[in-house]
Amino acid sequence: MLTMTSLAAQNQFGTLIDASQRQPVAVTRRGRPVAVVMSYEDYQATTQTIPFHVATLVSEDYPLRGKAAGDSMRQHLAKMSNKAAEEGLTEDNLMRLLNED
Repeated sequence: MLTMTSLAAQNQFGTLIDASQRQPVAVTRRGRPVAVVMSYEDYQATTQTIPFHVATLVSEDYPLRGKAAGDSMRQHLAKMSNKAAEEGLTEDNLMRLLNED
């Protein structure tokens, strides 16, 4: 995930929007993540495929501020990625499943 400071996001809004079309962009303020900007298509896919609110789930198990929040999320995502790979769910398979009618 790309990261951009809030000042850079403000001064380079077009760049932020362009980057968010390729992948989510974390916006930080004073070194802490405060927002994520993503394409509308990614937002729709996320809200339609996940039956619960990610923020609620994360806040129950992980700190929400500072470096510890980022570290916890990276560890969690790595663990989930490894588990998915062990079960044969590669990114190609996931995209195929999501695009099936």
